[in-house]
Formats: sequence, C-alpha cells, structure tokens
Amino acid sequence: MKTIVVIGGSKGIGNAIISKLINSNRIISLSRTSPHETHSNLQHITCDVLKDDLPIIETIDALIYCPGSINLKPFSRLSLDEFRKDFEINVLGAVKVIQKYLNALKVANNPSILLFSTVASQLGMPFHSSIATSKSGVEGLVKSLGAELAPKIRVNGIAPTVTNTTLASKLLRNDQMIETITERHPLKKILNPDEVADMALFLISDKAASLSGQIFKMDCGIVSFKI
Repeated sequence: MKTIVVIGGSKGIGNAIISKLINSNRIISLSRTSPHETHSNLQHITCDVLKDDLPIIETIDALIYCPGSINLKPFSRLSLDEFRKDFEINVLGAVKVIQKYLNALKVANNPSILLFSTVASQLGMPFHSSIATSKSGVEGLVKSLGAELAPKIRVNGIAPTVTNTTLASKLLRNDQMIETITERHPLKKILNPDEVADMALFLISDKAASLSGQIFKMDCGIVSFKI
C-alpha cells in the first residue's frame, strides 16, 4: 500500500483524486477543510500550508499539490498584492511542501511529485495575467525540479482547461456561460474532476515510470487545435 500525500484535497480535483485512490492506498490529506470522503485509509490533517508548520511524515510515495486560484481581472485592475497572493498559492506553497517532504520522498520506491498548471500558460487569454504568470512558474518548477531530482523522483504537471469545480463556479454560473465556454473548445466539452483525477492517477503510478518533467495539457483541443 502506497502512502500518498494530497495537498488541497477537500474539493474539486483534489477530492476526486482522493476518492479514486482511497480504497487501495494510504492517503494523508492536508487542507484547511476536510475532504468529503471518510475511510480507514484516509488521515486528514487540518493545515493551511502557506501559514502553518507542516506535519512530519516519514515516507511518501507520491506528493500531489492541488491548490490553485482563478483571479480573472483586467491587468490594470490587478494589484501587486493579488499577483503576490496567486504566486504564493500556486508556486510558493508547492515549493514549501516539496522542500518539507523531499527526504520522505527520497526513501520511497519510484516516488513522484505532481503539480497543476493551466491552459492559460500555453494560450494567451485576456484577464488571465496573474494566474498565467503563477502557473507558468509551476511549469518551470516541474521541468527544473524534474531534472534536478532525476533519476530518483519523477516530477510532472497537468494543465487542465476549465473544469467543473467550485473554484470555477464563477465561470460556469449559468447555462449560457457553460454553453459559450463549451463551444470554444474543439471537442465541445469542458473537463470534469474525475477525468483530471484519472490522469493524475496514471502519472503517479508505475505505468508512468518513464515520464518526468512533462506538462500534460488536458485542453479539450483549445490549445492544440484551431478549427
């Protein structure tokens, strides 16, 4: 049974990941609120990773950092504090967690780290300057850290398009907005959390033993195609 630490697993993609892993793995969840799941394999530790001391964990097979932000405003209306906050949530939180648990990962067999970016780092979109800047930092971290930690620890990232979660609720707040966003994607769909969770499970599994330093675009075609 593998030990998997999920940061920010109480909602959305993180919660979907926990739901899919919980029956056959030991899950340690670190977040400000508890996941929806309850299970004998799940240990939840209430923690704000940006402010609190992180608990000691001796061995970790996979570390998944899920926290993110969607702060969409015109560039002229974004304050430096808002840029700073997005960077702290998306990049510095991941850095803090990885530094804390690096030694615990090193003693595991085929350990891996999984981070989350966004299609906005690949596709220029209005009002995305803060989140695109932060998530571009995540992608740089995936590549540089993957090189530094090879061959012992694999590091990968997922860059999803709009996903039907509470974090994206402002973008999907009515049927018209959902239809408009769906139609922008060549595959005429957006993501659901289970789809992203399935990709996450693959990337931390032994089946992905040859993959590191990669950013996997789950874009429903919006970055890859022009139709």
